[in-house]
Amino acid sequence: MKRVALILTIAALTACGADGPPLTPSANVGLNVGTNGVSTDASIGASNGTFSIGVGL
Repeated sequence: MKRVALILTIAALTACGADGPPLTPSANVGLNVGTNGVSTDASIGASNGTFSIGVGL
């Protein structure tokens, strides 16, 4: 039970930015038309200036 409380406390502090600047979300959606047809791409991520994380779909 203590482990769950510790994890939730850390997650709450990280989410509110208490230990540094908050994470800024970012998103990108693209549509490409070419000789091979239409293709799409998308990405989402977050950054606080020093650290960034993202996922491309």
